[in-house]
Amino acid sequence: MAIASTATPEKTGGSSVKSGTNGRWTMIFTRVNALPWPARVGGILVIFWVITALTVSHWGLPDPLALAGKRLQPPSAQNWLGTDALGRDVLSRTLHGAVYSVPIAIFVVAAGVVIGAFLGAIAGYVGGVVDGTVMRLVDVTVSFPPILLAMTVAATLGPGIINAALAMVIVWWPIYARLMRAQVLEVKEREHVEAAIAGGAGHIRVLGVHILPLCWTPVLINATMDFGQVVLLAASLSFIGLGATPPTPEWGSMISEGAARFYNWWIAFGPGMAILTLVLGFSFLGDGLRDLLDPRSR
Repeated sequence: MAIASTATPEKTGGSSVKSGTNGRWTMIFTRVNALPWPARVGGILVIFWVITALTVSHWGLPDPLALAGKRLQPPSAQNWLGTDALGRDVLSRTLHGAVYSVPIAIFVVAAGVVIGAFLGAIAGYVGGVVDGTVMRLVDVTVSFPPILLAMTVAATLGPGIINAALAMVIVWWPIYARLMRAQVLEVKEREHVEAAIAGGAGHIRVLGVHILPLCWTPVLINATMDFGQVVLLAASLSFIGLGATPPTPEWGSMISEGAARFYNWWIAFGPGMAILTLVLGFSFLGDGLRDLLDPRSR
């Protein structure tokens, strides 16, 4: 009887761990199923390009910078998307382009969120001169068209992927500063914040514990939808020669090469479809997250 009583708890414990794991997976699948089908399609497209950016160098594709056949060959069994003016494989260059475009989008949006959210939170919470200074800086920045401001900064810094990314950060941070400031101004008037202040909580604790956790949802949704816009802007800068420089297999510069050879349509087709699918993926995913997390948008 003692042996039986000892075995029973072990079995129960194992069952509880298994049940807890199954419960977590069930919750994940339930949330995924709650997304509309366009958001799920968008998520699949985004995951595909992220995996491509991380693993494409191990796929055994032709070197995107090396000769892969005769120049300007149309799509064939050997080169599925043909070759460009230097005989390089267009499919390989398109897939390797994700190594540049995806990290640029992540860096720009992440830096914009961090800088903008920090300044917007401080401005909204402190108010007064700090708020006025930050918001006047935001107003000056957003008064310029984004593409014009990015072109000006990129041209000043010089061509290159890093300089283009820095130029786009300057364009993007004011968006999140305004959004976070608006959220902080609304949340800090709630009763639980006033109770925390009355209870002697310091400013850092009030802002970090009682206000900011309730402000992130709109910011993260907006960030998801902005990924696609960043990809487009990065490609635009490369298209006009202010982003990635040849022979880097970046989508915008590849489309620029294809534009000079209009009748060799396959040169621009690959990177064009890559930009289209990645931008649509982020847009669909952002719309789905907004509908799921923000009931007011339904």
